[in-house]
Amino acid sequence: MRLDKFLCDTVNLSRKEARDSIKKGHASVNGVKVTDFGFQVNESSDTVSFKDTPVSYEKYVYYMLNKPDGVVSATTDPNDKTVIDLFADEGRKDLFPVGRLDKDTLGLLIVTNDGDLSHHLTSPRHHVAKTYLTGIDHPLSESDIKALCEGVELKGDGITKPAQVRVLSPKLIELTISEGMYHQVKRMLKAVGNEVTSLKRLSIGPVRLDDNLKEGEYRRLTEEEIKLLKE
Repeated sequence: MRLDKFLCDTVNLSRKEARDSIKKGHASVNGVKVTDFGFQVNESSDTVSFKDTPVSYEKYVYYMLNKPDGVVSATTDPNDKTVIDLFADEGRKDLFPVGRLDKDTLGLLIVTNDGDLSHHLTSPRHHVAKTYLTGIDHPLSESDIKALCEGVELKGDGITKPAQVRVLSPKLIELTISEGMYHQVKRMLKAVGNEVTSLKRLSIGPVRLDDNLKEGEYRRLTEEEIKLLKE
């Protein structure tokens, strides 16, 4: 890996800032000052320092975010705060959200730089289950629940795969789906004559949102959680 890219990925510098810093002698590799920004670094075995502080490189990083209301699931947006803005202190420019949650939807969002994992979790052919805590306008009837569990027709997308419904109270359910159609949960409830009043994603596959994470907070995924998501 080029030294300038290494610093971009680890010290939160732009490519120009990294090159300027290297030219000024702010970087060293294995204790030797390097001023060539194209110098090749072995990110696994070389010791790189920036301004006399050692910096380490991680190829892939994985985070669990409790997405807050009003933040968009994007890397950049001209009008709104994005979920990636919440990770400014991490000093990485290669992070992105896996899939998306609507601006007004809360809960579990995976943020990473691992494109293969993202594809695995979002590809329609993998049918990764996702569970949502769903506030509804009025109670579901037995026929409504039966329809959701068998699949309802969404205009332009056909019939959904069978869902799982767990009634928590008259106006609160847990809905588990295995697809990622546009506004799917809201459209499914509308298809049975209801309306979503609140929405929070609780789980993706076997990984569940950490109850200790407040809205807007995040933490690293554990090795076990990463393994479960990849499986």
